Amino acid sequence: MLRPNQKLVDAGYLRHVLVSLYRSPAIWRYQQQTTGLVNLKLNDYLEHPLLVPPLGEQRRIVDVVRGYADAERGIEALIAKLRSVRQGALLASLEAVARTEPPPGWVRLPLKDVVPAAEYGISEALDRDAGGVPVLRMNNIQGGRVQVGELRYCPVAVPERLYLRQGDVLFNRTNSIDHIGKAALWRDELPGATFASYLVRLNPDVRRVLPEYLVEWLMHPVIRQRVRAISTVAVQQVNVNPSRLRNMEIDLPESLDEQREIIATLEACDAQIARESQELDKLRKLKQGLVDDLLSGRVKVMGP
Repeated sequence: MLRPNQKLVDAGYLRHVLVSLYRSPAIWRYQQQTTGLVNLKLNDYLEHPLLVPPLGEQRRIVDVVRGYADAERGIEALIAKLRSVRQGALLASLEAVARTEPPPGWVRLPLKDVVPAAEYGISEALDRDAGGVPVLRMNNIQGGRVQVGELRYCPVAVPERLYLRQGDVLFNRTNSIDHIGKAALWRDELPGATFASYLVRLNPDVRRVLPEYLVEWLMHPVIRQRVRAISTVAVQQVNVNPSRLRNMEIDLPESLDEQREIIATLEACDAQIARESQELDKLRKLKQGLVDDLLSGRVKVMGP
């Protein structure tokens, strides 16, 4: 714990300085590695020179940054509310999942009746050479969507049948108990990509179930619990056998138009969340740039 000299430095100002220093390459000179851990050489770290303007300016800087932080928290709260609304819309739209019998216009049948096939991905050793074929792994499935960051690549030829196609549904069959069963829809985020064997591709019969609906059903909290119930424990992970998955019963509207209405409602929520998330990202970058300018003295906050 650091106790600042209050005659020289405002505690809030010092916190911003230390956070900025932590993000800076300058901190590397104060690091040392012991028994696999990275630690700060504290005595040397405490000798690091700091730009310390007068106390009044320090406090004005803190007030400016606080204004941005308040706006940041406001957007974060809005995003959390929107996500709650989205979850409520999902539960209301798919409330048949928790019913004893499906409502009129809905059917309950084995998943294999509408998902004729499930395919494992490749099991080749992967590397970071972007000259190979991009491979989706467990970490690339987040919140029902595919994230194409932190990719690995397959250095050898991949069978044509294992390349991803628009509308493929990917299911995470191997992971920790909290993450097992995550699903996402492939929307051609990358050209010529494939998927690792930790994932399974589910090929729905699009005449009976929309791929988007299948993903939402798989991500429903009740279904996630049922998936965990049929999983088997392995070393530090759990696995779901695709055959057992396809024996589970799915509830769905017989009408594809009704499925589309459900998806449209959820995608409208997703679009609003995405817009607010973009605004939050812009605000954070603006705030960080301003903090760096203020702490470096490139920008000054004038007093009253």
